[in-house]
Amino acid sequence: MAGPIERGIYLASRSPRRRELLAQIGVRFHLLLFRSRAGEPPDVDETPLATEAPDAYVERLARAKAEAGWRRMLQRNLPPAPVLAADTTVALEGRIYGKSASREEAAQMLEQLAGRTHEVLTAVALKHQDWLQSALSRSEVRFKTLSAREIEQYVASGEADDKAGAYAIQGRAARFIVELRGSYSGVMGLPLYETAQLMDKLAARR
Repeated sequence: MAGPIERGIYLASRSPRRRELLAQIGVRFHLLLFRSRAGEPPDVDETPLATEAPDAYVERLARAKAEAGWRRMLQRNLPPAPVLAADTTVALEGRIYGKSASREEAAQMLEQLAGRTHEVLTAVALKHQDWLQSALSRSEVRFKTLSAREIEQYVASGEADDKAGAYAIQGRAARFIVELRGSYSGVMGLPLYETAQLMDKLAARR
């Protein structure tokens, strides 16, 4: 009898990058998207708590998204399967750099990251029945010094939109990166090593 992972999982994320990464390691999955209606509160409030550390923040959100995905699965009467969720943030000197609210804010973020080394933290969580575990990937990324023109052109490209820290390592921002220490897939938004480890742990429970 096939275990829960072999039958496939639900991915509780809209990110096309996470879909690509799961497909890269041969994981069968179905999308489990949260419905967003005007005037309704989000399934998961992504506001950081007062004095919350960036690593605690991303892990809390990943676990909350996995829990919310599991509830959605039950509400929709979908065939039960493990739910995978993740969250990524950029951190510099303990400050959380999430998704920018505007292109002006995106430009400000890039100005602050330019010429410096920042952390990229991605937490991944896997939920199945009463079992929930998470793992954290921590990477360091160093940007070159950026000119105002480079920042302006990058932000205008639209690639900074809806990205933690206002950049995508797999896109045009690759030219800004002097050094990366850690997980490339983690910086993209889904650390494949940690994801596979969680799946192995769940499979071992059979």
